Amino acid sequence: MNKQQVKFKLKTGDEVVVLAGRSKGTTGKIESVDRKAKKVVIAGANIYKKHQKADASNPSGGIVDVTVPVDFSNVALVDPKTNKATRVGYKLEAGKKVRYAKSSGTILS
Repeated sequence: MNKQQVKFKLKTGDEVVVLAGRSKGTTGKIESVDRKAKKVVIAGANIYKKHQKADASNPSGGIVDVTVPVDFSNVALVDPKTNKATRVGYKLEAGKKVRYAKSSGTILS
């Protein structure tokens, strides 16, 4: 499989847990997905401080909290049944392709 053809099984709104890095163990919902860069932005995870000059959007300037994207390989979906990290699979159900949690078999939205 070519490096450009990586299957991306996570979607915006999925509940995920961070597996590696500074925010390891943090859970949150995916706010956005950048498929080209293979990164996701997770609410409440991987927050860094940024020193910002005063401008029109922030007239006082100062230190601002910024949510930094996380590589998709460092996150895993949270199983809705067990609340633990799980992998995602696909199967046909009633003629439709659906995602499911591999650890418990729970169908995902």
